[in-house]
Amino acid sequence: MKNILVPKGSYGYIKNRKIYTALRTVLFFGISAALYISGIIRTGSNKNLLTIVAVLGCLPACKSAVNFILFLRARGCSDALHKKLATDFDSALTTFYDLYFTSYQKNYPLSHMALKGGMLCGITEHPACDCREAEKHLEQMLVQEGIQNVTVNIFSQEDKYIDRLSRLAEMQVEDHKEREGIISLLYSISI
Repeated sequence: MKNILVPKGSYGYIKNRKIYTALRTVLFFGISAALYISGIIRTGSNKNLLTIVAVLGCLPACKSAVNFILFLRARGCSDALHKKLATDFDSALTTFYDLYFTSYQKNYPLSHMALKGGMLCGITEHPACDCREAEKHLEQMLVQEGIQNVTVNIFSQEDKYIDRLSRLAEMQVEDHKEREGIISLLYSISI
């Protein structure tokens, strides 16, 4: 059986999660409604144990609704950018798609990121995303995690980003000593 969930960092992750969280939210609310209605049908009143179970069932349903709203606002990598990047760079670099970072002040939607050695770069297709703030946020998160010597560059212009990826792909550098920690951090701080 094919896995229905696209893993985090893969192309199409945000689109897949929108669908999954919408279905999950409808299912959870449906179960709660079914329990409530069956309790009323069975006893003729809403003063029964199934009402309590239905109300408690609304807690995970509401949490799922919040996740759905969060994913509804997020945008993933466009098809055009994916076609340009997938053929040339996915094999030469450690790449990530559809990463959406949140902070207390702003959100940073990054369509694509690449990691090689101690260099991490990404591109945003969202015009309101402040690239410098996104860089600072990621650098701060890396430092808080105890990961040093990582350069973060976020681009908003596609041609400059592709040029940077070309140079990264040609470079002969060793993997960062905390490569797995960087990857784990990126996944844990993005939605």
